[in-house]
Amino acid sequence: MDRLAYLASSGAKQLLLRQDTVAHNLANANTAGFRADLDAFRAVPVQGAGPGTRVFVAQTTPGFDSTPGPLQATGRNLDVAIDGEGYFAVQATDGSEAYTRGGSFDVGADGVLRTRSGLAVLGDGGPITIPENARVTIGRDGTVSALTGNDNKNVNVVGRVKLVNTPSTNLAKGGDGLLRTVDGAPAPTDANVKVVDSMLEGSNVNTVETLVNMIAIARQFETQMRLISNTDQNARDATKLLASNG
Repeated sequence: MDRLAYLASSGAKQLLLRQDTVAHNLANANTAGFRADLDAFRAVPVQGAGPGTRVFVAQTTPGFDSTPGPLQATGRNLDVAIDGEGYFAVQATDGSEAYTRGGSFDVGADGVLRTRSGLAVLGDGGPITIPENARVTIGRDGTVSALTGNDNKNVNVVGRVKLVNTPSTNLAKGGDGLLRTVDGAPAPTDANVKVVDSMLEGSNVNTVETLVNMIAIARQFETQMRLISNTDQNARDATKLLASNG
């Protein structure tokens, strides 16, 4: 088969992978605290006999976009957003410590402060437990207070949300959408990270830009498929010429 067909099919495959990344970002355009995945093509050397200058293209996701999303007022006391740089610490389903910008919290049936997806919010000493029938407030420094009693005048500090601020280059995004340190070690608490209550940070996905990217990728894919079709037609025509000359 003509080498052009191999090149075009390789390009088409990588474009499909890029489309998956862009579609995933678009699907999370309304997810609180979502960080858009970045995508890039990279040159990969061909292993095997022949010149070492041969390369092919591969789609990769080198990281995530750490640009803050817009803040949205919710009026809900368990909604909090990071003011500036930083992340909330949560306990992932595998038990590891992970980080997120999504600050929409709730109290689970077991009394543990959790994210809307059910992950335990970590404090300085582990998951934070809320007394039964208490009204919860979260201070600017992440302090979690429980107001109890008929008049809500009994205030008990039950913990402090662990807030970290590690460089984005030291974080990797997992398949569950959570961020973890590259070396797997828990990030230290940063007392300088502040939060604002009754607010949520929206996704940092630019919907218009993402839609334009999807259209551009679709057109590039069509170009690759046309090249494959043209290669096949050229091969058929060449076969006919050889047959007629024979």
